[in-house]
Amino acid sequence: MPQLGETVAEGKITKWFKSSGDTVKPGDNLFEIETDKVSMEVPSTTAGVLKEIRVAAGEIAPVGAIVAIVAGDGAAPSPPALSTASPSPKVQQNSPAAPSTIAPVPGAAAPIKLDPFFEVRTPASNYGRARLAGGAVVTPLARRLAAEAGIKLDAVRGSEPGGRIGARDVEAARAPAGRSRTMPLAGLSAAAVRALYRGRPFEEVPLESMRAAIARRVIEAKQTIPHFYLTADVEVGPLIALREEANALAPKDAAGAPAYRLSINDFVIKSWAAALQRLRAANAVWAEDRILRFQHSDIAVAVAIDGGLLMPVIRDAEMKSLTAISAEMREVAERTRARRLDPSEYQGGSSAISNLGMYGVREFAAVISPPQATILAVGAARRQAVEKKDGGVAFASMMTVTLSCDHRVIDGTLGAQVLESFKEFIEQPLKLLV
Repeated sequence: MPQLGETVAEGKITKWFKSSGDTVKPGDNLFEIETDKVSMEVPSTTAGVLKEIRVAAGEIAPVGAIVAIVAGDGAAPSPPALSTASPSPKVQQNSPAAPSTIAPVPGAAAPIKLDPFFEVRTPASNYGRARLAGGAVVTPLARRLAAEAGIKLDAVRGSEPGGRIGARDVEAARAPAGRSRTMPLAGLSAAAVRALYRGRPFEEVPLESMRAAIARRVIEAKQTIPHFYLTADVEVGPLIALREEANALAPKDAAGAPAYRLSINDFVIKSWAAALQRLRAANAVWAEDRILRFQHSDIAVAVAIDGGLLMPVIRDAEMKSLTAISAEMREVAERTRARRLDPSEYQGGSSAISNLGMYGVREFAAVISPPQATILAVGAARRQAVEKKDGGVAFASMMTVTLSCDHRVIDGTLGAQVLESFKEFIEQPLKLLV
């Protein structure tokens, strides 16, 4: 199972393109995998015959696990190799009646049963979802946290789907006195919530990996990031006029299709990138014991997909033309919705934008995605009466934006200054062209 990003610990095989006994050449697609962020095809890196499939379609395996054996024609499959980075645990032969077990080692929890298709490293390693003697599944991160904290997993109650023990369950188990050690940090258990609605018809929808990951990240963000919010109204009349004129002048191809079609969001991306260049102290992220300030504006843009959202990054946005940003955004949004992004395309980013204006949302505040320190929430453009400088009243096209800031990185004055700069670029869009 390949590594698909630093935060990805496992992947689900959704499809095999080859069957046992098929000849495989380098570059041939072997299988398709899905993580909480992306779906992609994995090609073979060697030639031979697919001797054995160890992880079937629909099953999940951790990063680094052996999912199949490709060998020379007639060669026998090799047994899974054990890690050489640490002492090799004693492993019994797998059999239908007796799953493999790891002998206990000093400081480890009770003996752990492993699913037969997982490669075994060590009890405290980050590979393989272990099963306790009682049959409960333990995620790799939970197993590592328990080992570090000296917590016996036998005494931990799992709150994830199927009774699986996750990291939050281990955190709950080592909570200080006064906090329930059986209550997950996220709130009531699934059984307790169901009990509240006993007698009422409802449908249970199991969490997909993406939705579970989003839940973990927003809890982390709201619990660890000291958010504060700044809201401003910006006039977008000149921007809308410039956009319409630019789109009308777009050259047409033989079929009559325009070469480009600028959106308001393209101007928002460019304006936010330019504002962050003007105040680079705000073009920064939190790195625990330091702040990282960036030379270029790499803007992550929220794209909604089935089951959640991803945030592909427009790199060096301040250096790109509006038409280049528009073309890149359309192309990357299409691949995002198809879950065909490479991890490098959605990781990183010095700031982010979330635009719900196309849904008619007037105003909202977005949650910062760590380690970023800012996210700009953009509402819908609307016509409203405004007071003119001479005291009269006129109608204008207005848009409300809210900047969420991490107070560890950005103080109120700096946040106000970068928002003021963004307002200037939006209200005088010709400055983006010079």
